[in-house]
Amino acid sequence: MKYSIVVKAGSSQEKVEKTEDGLIVFTHARAHDGEANKKIIEILAEYFEVSKSQIEITSGQKSKKKTIEVIK
Repeated sequence: MKYSIVVKAGSSQEKVEKTEDGLIVFTHARAHDGEANKKIIEILAEYFEVSKSQIEITSGQKSKKKTIEVIK
């Protein structure tokens, strides 16, 4: 299943909010050297109750707007 997400890096909280357009992922990690991408995979794996290997960023590696795929 594919989802559009927006990443809010450097946030004071780590959470996922569902919106009409997709998901907003808040993370403490900064967008530096892929740290935020690693952390959002962890956050989303917990949110969807799957392993980290089942979450893949399919587009937007260096953008705040990303498309992810969850493989169940």
